[in-house]
Amino acid sequence: MSERDSPDVEEGQRRGDVPSDAGSERRPRAGYAGPRLVVGLYLILVLVTATAGFLIATFVEGLEPPRFLFLVPFPATPLGFAAYGGLTLAIVLGIPLALVVYVSGRIDDDA
Repeated sequence: MSERDSPDVEEGQRRGDVPSDAGSERRPRAGYAGPRLVVGLYLILVLVTATAGFLIATFVEGLEPPRFLFLVPFPATPLGFAAYGGLTLAIVLGIPLALVVYVSGRIDDDA
């Protein structure tokens, strides 16, 4: 017998809704909240930075080649500056974000 045929299942539960008495075991709803929001903002910021690097290299003359992490030289082209900007911000924001995820997974929720 499927969930659809079961008389014990209410109409709201068939549609995937969470009953109001679910308490703390409530499933997250689809949308932009929590980790999904953070990852979305992270990707948007990286793309905006890469776009800014591309535009700077397109319209500003005489730029010196950037060095990613002070080690890897990138060409002084629009694509080089886009990669430099995107990668730099991805590292600068990504490492602390990964540490927050790691630490928050280790913290005891009962404390």
